[in-house]
Amino acid sequence: MAAAQDLYDTPGDRLDAFVKHSLQPQGDWRDEVKDAWQRIEQFLRDQCFRDELILDQEVRVLKVVKGGSTGKGTTLNYSSDLDLVLFLSCFSSFWQQALVRGIILNFLEEKLLHCSRSLAYKITVAQHRGGTRAPRSLSLQVQSRKNSPVVKVDLLLAFNALGSFCPDSKPAPEIYENLITSAGHPGEFSSSFTELQRHFVKSCPAKLKSLLQLVKHWFLQCLKPKYPRVALPPKYALELLTIYAWEMGTNKSENFEMDEGFVAVMELLTDYQDICIYWTKYYDFQNDVVRNFIKQKLKECRPIILDPADPTNNLGRQKRWDLVAQEAAYCLRQACCRTVDPHQGWDVQRARDVLVTVKQTGEEAWTLSVNPYSPIWKMKTEIRRKCDFSGQQRLSFQEPGGERQLLSSQRTLADYGIFSKVSIRVLKTTPPEIQVFVKDSSGWSKPFAIHPDDSIGDLKEKIEEAGGPHVEDQILKFQGRKLWDRRSLADLQIEDCDTIMLIKRS
Repeated sequence: MAAAQDLYDTPGDRLDAFVKHSLQPQGDWRDEVKDAWQRIEQFLRDQCFRDELILDQEVRVLKVVKGGSTGKGTTLNYSSDLDLVLFLSCFSSFWQQALVRGIILNFLEEKLLHCSRSLAYKITVAQHRGGTRAPRSLSLQVQSRKNSPVVKVDLLLAFNALGSFCPDSKPAPEIYENLITSAGHPGEFSSSFTELQRHFVKSCPAKLKSLLQLVKHWFLQCLKPKYPRVALPPKYALELLTIYAWEMGTNKSENFEMDEGFVAVMELLTDYQDICIYWTKYYDFQNDVVRNFIKQKLKECRPIILDPADPTNNLGRQKRWDLVAQEAAYCLRQACCRTVDPHQGWDVQRARDVLVTVKQTGEEAWTLSVNPYSPIWKMKTEIRRKCDFSGQQRLSFQEPGGERQLLSSQRTLADYGIFSKVSIRVLKTTPPEIQVFVKDSSGWSKPFAIHPDDSIGDLKEKIEEAGGPHVEDQILKFQGRKLWDRRSLADLQIEDCDTIMLIKRS
């Protein structure tokens, strides 16, 4: 644990020097990793599949992409984390990749072990990675000389879903729709998006990459040795958390204090149960399939950390974040975190603000930005100020395919799983008026304020006034019963927030 103590004993104002002299790759190690990459990459391209038939077909290497920390530019001086992602012609879809991946990995293992002498490397197959499911990658230990350091290499296979796509632009949404409908395990096909993952991190400013190296060092030297057999979060999850903290805490400034950044990340980790993070750089909410899928992912158990390149991959799921938070709390009490002025630290929300579109019958819609962990009564105060009305304010929302729900003043948007753009409806009621939801054949509903003693005919008139069908064209049903115009809501035992079905006469 000496390396851990070195960090914990380093004063916060010396962290820049600590990263530079102790963590960043030195010449010899950098050259070892580079040489390993070049030799294996050339072998895979030029020799591995030459004159070979696999499943009665010729296999071509479309491209080899360098991933992991080596590809992202966040390598540590003692840890290579080199991923080689092999895009092959035999994969015509995500489904095809899953079907034959194991056969290709077995072939590669035999080929690499057989040809290790021609590579001038000692190659050891450490393990097939993939848990209890079919293996997804091949883990190698590569050593050029007996006394030289071991370079760890993960060899992954991928379907070329992006084609010749440029990482600076947004992929076609159909690519993500295809990924989602392939129904693979979460993150199963992330290797197809390696170039996006790499670009997302590699394009970060140099100072931020230094902070990434510092957080990764903390993970490898302070946390992981304490829990060697525990399912801790992947390093990529901590990289994304660090990038998010920097974006929120500095507004993407390239100049910041290293100790402030490190403290902000540790504080974020201690509040892991509130974390909900995603980006819209490569996918967003424009496509219906993708939008509905993301909204469901954002309702999963927190922490939620969606891979910016692969929406199926929630890096926060099913890991021992409680142990991470425990070590982060300990770290915050060490010398490396003590020099920060509390008034100068980064203000990092545990989730981004949500853009709320406010709709009120007969009024023009408008938007406001809301912290999802802020009480809804604060949002009501803002709406009251904007709309300038008194009375009881009722807010409701409806997800596609769901029922309209009333938003309670004492709860938050996060309590309802709302972390992305949402439309809410505002209704003013004056006691003893109640709110009822009228749902049409499309599945969408609207709220209406009405006195319990008013008749169904009165409700039909309100529906027409709000732009609905003419009164004579409406059929209203409640709990399967047709509602007659002269009966009151109270007589029919229709209560606050009940839903009434609207059918338009043909």
